[in-house]
Amino acid sequence: MKYLSEYRNLEATKRYLDLIEKTATKTWNIMEICGGQTHGLVKNGIINLLPENVRMIHGPGCPVCVTPLNLIDKAVELLENGIIVCSFGDMVRVPGSKKSLLEAKASGGDLRILYSPLEAVNIAKQNPNKEVVFFAVGFETTAPANALSVLHAQKEHVHNYSILVSHVLVPPAMEGILDDEFCTIDAFLGAGHVCAIMGLKEYYPLVEKYKIPIVVTGFEPLDLVQGIYMALVQLEKGEYKLENQYARVVREEGNLEAIHIIEKVFEIGDREWRGIGTIPMSGYVLKSEYRNFDAESKFGISSITTPENSDCIAGQILKGIKKPHECPQFGKACNPSNPLGAPMVSSEGACAAYYHFSNHLI
Repeated sequence: MKYLSEYRNLEATKRYLDLIEKTATKTWNIMEICGGQTHGLVKNGIINLLPENVRMIHGPGCPVCVTPLNLIDKAVELLENGIIVCSFGDMVRVPGSKKSLLEAKASGGDLRILYSPLEAVNIAKQNPNKEVVFFAVGFETTAPANALSVLHAQKEHVHNYSILVSHVLVPPAMEGILDDEFCTIDAFLGAGHVCAIMGLKEYYPLVEKYKIPIVVTGFEPLDLVQGIYMALVQLEKGEYKLENQYARVVREEGNLEAIHIIEKVFEIGDREWRGIGTIPMSGYVLKSEYRNFDAESKFGISSITTPENSDCIAGQILKGIKKPHECPQFGKACNPSNPLGAPMVSSEGACAAYYHFSNHLI
């Protein structure tokens, strides 16, 4: 497959690992933002093949992982009140304060696992006497489809459809990490799929403000080692700039049609992140003209608040302060069958990556 098999080429990957070994003369901390990149690094053993002075720090780029407990509880509340709740599969096993969506379904809730929010609009059309809510989770990547479902429901006059919005944005999260007093990040691997939608313009100010290299990177083994090498070259030279390793997918301007759809339906507002807290202007909220599609206001659940689980250190892991195996509960009280937090159950979660593909089980 073009642009896939060649980026899994073992010999080419080895050559870049050799270049990394020769290039890194100092100790550098590089954060990969995306959970998909984390899984690529751990699953393919790259994390263990890098020299000791090149340390990969796992970032908050898993939308399921950063969805706060109160939004899980809100979705469960809707389900228990007889509302049809639709969701991507990753969300259904994430624990809320009392139960997950899957546990609420086992108690009789009507939970539908879908691949697209447009399917949820069709379910609403087929069930005009029932309310249908799609749990709209994600970074900028999934925002166009969720916005499109609102536009489609409006066009089709489907008034029993709404979305529970949990959209967060990557650049504000990077800024929040860099502003943290415990931050030790020297460079970033940017999330290639997010940049495929939004383009590169939002990252230039971060490079200039924090004097830090950012390399937009893909997800295959060769992508990852190329991205690390490009970041190291900058660091060793004392340079800082934005580079695009993922040029076969990411364009400077992004996907203009997708951006237009996002901006038509959403505006930027404050968002709470699991384990991190509220980051100002770090997520999407529905514009006032589409507020009738906002499940929180429609069903009066905005006031639900939930404290974080004190046994879960998801916040420290998502900020790159600790690695999953450094959590006292990792592989013990917290495992995929009994997760204390989202990073252990999400397919992009760092804890899940370490549990399934690393030798760090305790």
